[in-house]
Amino acid sequence: MIAHTAIPVLPRGVRLHEDKVRGGWVLLAPERTIDLDPIGLAILNEVDGMCCFGDLVGALATKYQAPIEQIEGDVTEFLTGLADRRFLEFT
Repeated sequence: MIAHTAIPVLPRGVRLHEDKVRGGWVLLAPERTIDLDPIGLAILNEVDGMCCFGDLVGALATKYQAPIEQIEGDVTEFLTGLADRRFLEFT
């Protein structure tokens, strides 16, 4: 479970990158990449290092007109997976 006040941030050396050759977006880290689908990209576009998890979930629920409980579960799973692989941190 992620605290609603936790702020997700991309750690030093990790960044979003448009892969123009393959026509998609990836999350780049030293010697590692993750291909992003449209949902992952939508979530990471909200990660700005200032917005807390609760606000991020609320913004996505509003933007996509989806139940906040569903969005929260999906975002929690995605961000937790990234944090486990050290592509994301929480402050």
